[in-house]
Amino acid sequence: MKKLALVLLMLALALMLGGNALAQTAGDNSVYFVTYYSNANTGSAPSLKKVATTLAPDAVVRVINDGDQATTAFEGVENGPLWAAFYIFDDSEELQSCCACLVTSDGLLSESVNKQLTSNEFTGRAETSRGVIKLVSSSTNDPTNPVAAPGLRAWGTHIQSTSNIPSTGPFYVTETLLADANLGKVELGNLALSCSYGITLGSGYGVCPCTPEDHDF
Repeated sequence: MKKLALVLLMLALALMLGGNALAQTAGDNSVYFVTYYSNANTGSAPSLKKVATTLAPDAVVRVINDGDQATTAFEGVENGPLWAAFYIFDDSEELQSCCACLVTSDGLLSESVNKQLTSNEFTGRAETSRGVIKLVSSSTNDPTNPVAAPGLRAWGTHIQSTSNIPSTGPFYVTETLLADANLGKVELGNLALSCSYGITLGSGYGVCPCTPEDHDF
């Protein structure tokens, strides 16, 4: 009876270890994320009494590096860097800006929609109020030549208006995890080529600035 109990215990341990090993190797290798932004660079209209305009809050995209590309065993050691390659579209499906921002292992990147992602558009004006944000987890610092590599995770805040009148408040803020998306070769090539053309024709415009890593706001 004791032998049977020992055998059952060994089998249970084997199943537990096998299950843990499977769980540890079944991670999420996503490299492409999408979200939207709304009510950017805008606020409620001033009244007839010329009361100062109330600006909408600023939205933020926060990105972390989960350490998937790390080459040493120590947490917190700066290695396995990745770049968050951003591609910002307006609601007419036109690319407005692009950039690649460094996120080292266990690091945090915070990008303002108003002050970074839409501040240096190809038009030279920060006027886009809503659109789409696409993010590629990349092993290169060049948004015109991203190389997809897993390891980044991202969240974004969204500015919602409680009024039926577009771009007017009151506003409130929600936050969601950026949605995983499928990244095909055509999509990756289109993002890289559109960014390259935009930067070339924009004569310096269109490259969104990057916040220094771990400077959250």
